[in-house]
Amino acid sequence: MQIEIDKIGSATSPLNLPRTISIVSSNGPAKAGDVVVVRVLTDNATYNMLELPTGRLAKVNPGDVIAGVLGRRRALKGFVGDVPETVKAGDELHLLNLGGVIGQCSGHHSSLNDAIKVEVLGLALNGGSAIKNIGDAALPSRESLGPTAPLVVIAGACMNSGKTYAATEIIQQATRAGLRVTAAKLSGIACLRDTLNMQDHGAIATASFLDCGLPSTVGAADLAPVAKAIIGRLNESAPDLIVIELGDGILGGYSVESIFEDQELRDAMSALVFCASDYVGAWGGIELFRRRGMKVDLVAGSVTDSKMGEDYIECEFEVPAANVRRNGQKMFEVIKDRVSSFGFRVSSSQSASGRVPEESTFGNRSGGLVT
Repeated sequence: MQIEIDKIGSATSPLNLPRTISIVSSNGPAKAGDVVVVRVLTDNATYNMLELPTGRLAKVNPGDVIAGVLGRRRALKGFVGDVPETVKAGDELHLLNLGGVIGQCSGHHSSLNDAIKVEVLGLALNGGSAIKNIGDAALPSRESLGPTAPLVVIAGACMNSGKTYAATEIIQQATRAGLRVTAAKLSGIACLRDTLNMQDHGAIATASFLDCGLPSTVGAADLAPVAKAIIGRLNESAPDLIVIELGDGILGGYSVESIFEDQELRDAMSALVFCASDYVGAWGGIELFRRRGMKVDLVAGSVTDSKMGEDYIECEFEVPAANVRRNGQKMFEVIKDRVSSFGFRVSSSQSASGRVPEESTFGNRSGGLVT
């Protein structure tokens, strides 16, 4: 049957869903990314908003008919949930995140109320008898990275450690210095908020794992082919720099560690920023990367909100530290020096866009993209 949708979750955005869609009550085993139409049953005083494909937030009310996608979540400070083996009309599931990822909630952080409960009305049909899935519009994965602009990677100890603040500040500082910057979010759960924030700070193009048909990166055995597809798409905009945020922490359920297991991606990383909320987290990140044979180039995040934290990290851990709010320019200077020492080059002393870079950017450059 056909059904009218009240609100469409941003996790469905690759499909550009219309307000009226055809649904079926069930259709075999459920898959992550399947588009599901539900009716909201309960409210939640602390977590009751849905991000629309425009990026705007809308209040979720009992009785609303919502289109979202089936997916999994493993949030340390949020909800935990999975995709049931089967999904059919009448089943009760939960809204797991702002983007409209829907699954069977099995737990949540103590600061949150119970996840909003929803009743399944049906699964969206893709023309014939197949179920619509965000994978239908996915970028194809890539096994080889190929030539790329230098990568600045921002990782963290956990969610809410300051990664997006650091990423957007680097984007803004680099843009003001005359560089063409693209940006991506390679892990986490589907939501447009962070990539839209990157655009607001100057990124000329953005992409995320959602563009590769993933409602979240929970259970992704290897994110490297997804990362390479996203980086390949961003390189089509001829950037001077690509800023990459890794959602969640370097330990956890979102497969972040698989990015650092790929040698081709590691070779393309010109700077590594690590965000933490305390000294132990900062030390742990530095040490974990050291064991992988990698060096953290800069520590940021809420641990640097106090000048004491910044000074302690630089003195005791011998790693540069900078606070986004207090001194974003210092952060960019460290990144700029690291990228320069990495060997950032563009043809004929010009940027990839054909513009001659100013003195304030990465200095004397010649050659081609990083390979």
